Amino acid sequence: MAHVTDTESPVAVVAGVGPGLGASLARRFAREGCRVALFARSEAYVEGLADDLPDPGEGLGVRVDLGNPASIRQGFERVREAFGPVDLLVNHASASPWDGLLDCTVRDFDDALDVGVRGAFCCSQEAVSDMLDAGGGTVVFTGATTSVRGRKGAVAFSAAKFGARGLAESMARELGPEGIHVAHVVLDGGILPPDREVDDPENYLDPDAIADSYWHLATQDRSAWTLELDLRPHTESF
Repeated sequence: MAHVTDTESPVAVVAGVGPGLGASLARRFAREGCRVALFARSEAYVEGLADDLPDPGEGLGVRVDLGNPASIRQGFERVREAFGPVDLLVNHASASPWDGLLDCTVRDFDDALDVGVRGAFCCSQEAVSDMLDAGGGTVVFTGATTSVRGRKGAVAFSAAKFGARGLAESMARELGPEGIHVAHVVLDGGILPPDREVDDPENYLDPDAIADSYWHLATQDRSAWTLELDLRPHTESF
């Protein structure tokens, strides 16, 4: 299986869903006919979103603490019980304060790594075990500008995003020969917020357009897989 479209009604997991890009990913995958599992700490939100996903997809909201390996394991067990093995995983979660070195606490730093790196590692182990049995699948990591260039005043976020990028690159080289496409997406700019107006929307990444790019990654032919995709608004200079 080269990619998710080789499977009828593919099973997608979006690990870390909020009202912005996470919701756009869920809706995009559902429109393509995926059965979509939504992981988040807020059960009420993901359950509501799962109920409102567009046809022909099907949704499942699951309360998962992505900083807790046992919670992640239980979440994937629920997905398999409801939908079957996983074909597509998006590691989308992050948790960190916007603090510099002296203001960031050890607990906040640990939380950032637990969710952004260890959580992605645990989710990937669960999903990839299914993909290996099926002969292929796709894992996409959501990165940021600070995945490749440390951000001033955000030591925990920068460390976590650097770590997740390294995890993605290592996995890609290990799993590519097994038919599993691993890609890392650098979101080099702010994402248009879903709940407020902004003065210059053209300076923001549109979450629905980002979701289109994620689906493209999931459906690429294995002869030309993308390892890293860099997305930014057209107003930003390269």
